[in-house]
Amino acid sequence: MSRLFERILDARFSRRNFLKTSAAATAAVAGLSLAGCAKSDLSTTTTAAADTTAAGSAAAKTTEADTEAAGTEAVKEHDPVEDIEGKGEWKTAACWNNCGGRCLNKALVVDGVVVRQKTDDTHPDSPDYLQQRACVRGRARRYEVYAPDRLKSPMKRKSWQPGGKDFHGELRGIDEWEEITWEEAFKYVADEVKRIADTYGPRSLFATSAGDASRILNAVGGCLLTDGTLSWGSWYEGPDYFGMEDGFGEYSTNDRLDLRNSELIVMFGSNPAWSSGGSPTYSFLQAKKAGAKFVVIDPIYTETCATMEAQWIPIHPGTDHALLLALAYVMLENDEEKKLIDWDFLNACTIGFDAEHLPEGADPKDNIKDYILGTYDNTPKTPEWASEITGVDASVIKELALSMGKDVKVALLTGWAPARTHNSDSMPQMFMTLGAMGGHMGRSGHMTGVSCHYGAGNGGKNLVGAGGTGISMNKDIFKNTVGEVISQSEMWDAICRGNYVSGDGETTDIDVKLIYHGGTNAHLQTMPGINRGIEAHRKVEFVVSQTTFYNTSAKYSDIVLPVNSMWERRDGWMGGGNREILVNAPQLIEPLWDSKSDREVVVGVLAAMGIEEKEAYSLSAEAGWFNRYFGAWTYDKDGETRIPLVTITQEDIDNSGVKDELEAAGIEVKPQEGVVDYKKFVEDGVYTVERKEGDNYGSIAYKAFRDDPEANPLETESGKLEIYCKALQDAVNGYGYTKINAYPSYNPCLDGYEQMKADGKYEFQVINSHYMRRSHTILDNVKVMREAFPNPVLISAEDAAAKNIKDGDTVLLTSEHGKTLRNACVTETMMPGVISVLHGCWEDLDEETGIDRAGADNILTGQICTGQRICAWNSTLCNMEKYSKDALDEDVNMNSRLIEF
Repeated sequence: MSRLFERILDARFSRRNFLKTSAAATAAVAGLSLAGCAKSDLSTTTTAAADTTAAGSAAAKTTEADTEAAGTEAVKEHDPVEDIEGKGEWKTAACWNNCGGRCLNKALVVDGVVVRQKTDDTHPDSPDYLQQRACVRGRARRYEVYAPDRLKSPMKRKSWQPGGKDFHGELRGIDEWEEITWEEAFKYVADEVKRIADTYGPRSLFATSAGDASRILNAVGGCLLTDGTLSWGSWYEGPDYFGMEDGFGEYSTNDRLDLRNSELIVMFGSNPAWSSGGSPTYSFLQAKKAGAKFVVIDPIYTETCATMEAQWIPIHPGTDHALLLALAYVMLENDEEKKLIDWDFLNACTIGFDAEHLPEGADPKDNIKDYILGTYDNTPKTPEWASEITGVDASVIKELALSMGKDVKVALLTGWAPARTHNSDSMPQMFMTLGAMGGHMGRSGHMTGVSCHYGAGNGGKNLVGAGGTGISMNKDIFKNTVGEVISQSEMWDAICRGNYVSGDGETTDIDVKLIYHGGTNAHLQTMPGINRGIEAHRKVEFVVSQTTFYNTSAKYSDIVLPVNSMWERRDGWMGGGNREILVNAPQLIEPLWDSKSDREVVVGVLAAMGIEEKEAYSLSAEAGWFNRYFGAWTYDKDGETRIPLVTITQEDIDNSGVKDELEAAGIEVKPQEGVVDYKKFVEDGVYTVERKEGDNYGSIAYKAFRDDPEANPLETESGKLEIYCKALQDAVNGYGYTKINAYPSYNPCLDGYEQMKADGKYEFQVINSHYMRRSHTILDNVKVMREAFPNPVLISAEDAAAKNIKDGDTVLLTSEHGKTLRNACVTETMMPGVISVLHGCWEDLDEETGIDRAGADNILTGQICTGQRICAWNSTLCNMEKYSKDALDEDVNMNSRLIEF
């Protein structure tokens, strides 16, 4: 067990005293902390069978004080749990964590208040037919919804005045706030959007995310937008060109039942025990039980590594590509003797491996085989060459390569993390190449590709899905005439300097006057370069945020509009996590405080512009929600035929209250036969496709292609896997940042290990690990999660000794882009030279010192663009020293961001 989790377990038993604010929470935390984490490591949390409720078995009471803090009417004190359950009703509760799980949560609602949670108990659990159990993050949902620091009413920054003259941008982030009415808020936003668009044109408006709020800006001609590689890193665009999938909804890996047929599972930068809620770790455990050996390649000895009893191969961040090349070298050098390479697959299903299989017109030197062997550059990509770069011993590289031959059932899997590094654009192409060399595609037990998020441990097409709402807008009114997109890794720089890179050797001038945070509302916190982002926010005339909490984006805004959670919305949430489930979560409770849904905010602003709701939304929220049931689908038992999911009777239609509205909109409304009754689907809150060995729901990626590549071509220019890919080269080079070759040659990582050694300015590489306390930034403010999961910086014991840092010491981390403080967790589970700043803390910047006290990872990152505009959170350099001033208190004792007027 890692040192970090020893501390977590200590925290659960020694720091309960902080929960003095809520009697109900005091009783609940015992179960919440332990129910999902009953064993010594968290990788088994989602399958612990001891307790299906997030609140545990202790008696809980809900008091008037508790419900007042939740923003609901005071209710009478309830009796212990047994009596509460008799009085209330269990309902499905949406989970909006962006971890890929989105599992089934149930909430006990008593007098309109959620007093307890549990997870899936709709059918008996088995390895084949899984219950969709929520992780500790999902089970903490009610503590977020009822958090005392929820935004309760619209707010205006005191020093900001409309009109563009007295906006005092330098005070954003430090100014006081005043409460305003919704009518005032709507008018402020509407007037400023129109004023700025009329004065400077729509190119002066910038939206950090689209969603409902885009209607507001599109009503005045549109705005500048932003895009980038997000979590995907260099898996974002490359697979479309060279013939794989990006691992988000579409997969190049086999399904979880076939994973059990693998003999060797090699995982690059993949830690589902922390990052992928729900059942993925359990699915990997089934493969382990079936006899698979695991190898984990990661700078951290992860909880997944420990759970799978895997061989750990520590590696310098950003050097995975060099390791892949060396593995390929060993396979080439030993193939004649050991028959490691599947030449039949390479010759039939790929182009560009050697000179004989290059496309017409390509330079014969531009093939990966000669590059690996060093034929023309005189640098063979040997294990010794790679060892100097990666930190992996040459003997380990050789051993791993020799174990990955064509006759071994190998699952070559990666998370997105290794691709969230600068200059990694060719790494996914090389990952595909290594898998193709072993023929690890299109066969049972053999697979190559991304395995994370929705598809962690379970590839294949989705087996069930929701229908659309049928809601449309008047496109004559709402249209974006701007048509320009700025990279997320450049957007703050672009606003500050007044131009952005718009192509190879090209820049385009901009003069942004308004920043609108709608939808996710987390870009200032989650995108690279918080400090530069703050500069950008302080420059413009107007910033508005739609958000549930006073997060970093809201902190640097002028108008903040409190939006409610998915539990409180009329249109609920219907969606899936893994390929086998569809969660159905209608509205659970009434809106808390004076919050509104994103749709209601948009409607209010548009009304202040003189635009009616029907122009923006052709149907009511209720009608759109009910329409989703009609379009919901699954597959028949043949695994190929799509059929309706939900049986809807005439009585269901008559009771919906939206029949006439749907028919008036031209939507056919009639009874239908499906596989689950409407009432049961609502009551259960989930439909899970029942899996079993030998069913027709399995998936062997690339099987049809491998069996007959001519009859089943891929969607690439050649119809094959492109080891030489001119289309990828043209796309990446066309962005105007760094360049790549058509074949996957190695480009050293900017702000990576080699630069660190060459420059000598910084001593440590920084990675931003996804952690059980949060899903990105969500839940960071929840006290229960802060208690259960401390938020230290992870430091190797070797590095700590060299710096005279002891466990628990406060350390100062300094990069080119900013400074932050964290308490140290000294551990043997980190690779020396690498530190992990856990992803997602909300910034807490000291204006005098310029030091962030929260451990916000993006304080250390910068606005740097390479290749396909990669958001490169895992290639940052920093220095570390013991902090000589006041030590940090534990996060659980940090004050909540309560706004008082």
